[in-house]
Amino acid sequence: MPFTGSCHCGAISYTVDEEPPTSALACNCSICRRKAPLHHFTTPDKFTLHGSRGAVGTYKFNHHVIGHHFCKTCGTAPFAEGTGPDGKAMVEINLRCADGVDLEALEIQHYDGASS
Repeated sequence: MPFTGSCHCGAISYTVDEEPPTSALACNCSICRRKAPLHHFTTPDKFTLHGSRGAVGTYKFNHHVIGHHFCKTCGTAPFAEGTGPDGKAMVEINLRCADGVDLEALEIQHYDGASS
């Protein structure tokens, strides 16, 4: 059963062709400390962006391997795209922007991105 999500204003929305996750990753790197996403990682073939790429802004920092995407209208950051540690393409979903995901029920795994 796929799950969906969007930015606050709806200009960016997506579908992920897999079951809604039961766990998430919380990171303490410099950007995650400020934005507080709950990460879920998937493969590009399971991710469908709806709407225009023109509504998406992108911010890259550090090693420039992840495009942190945000809505140019409302500023919400629902997903990112880049290369994972294994060198393969990946899509990161901010579960705080996903529809129907019970954030309180997620098993949270903590990652020390500040030391990476």
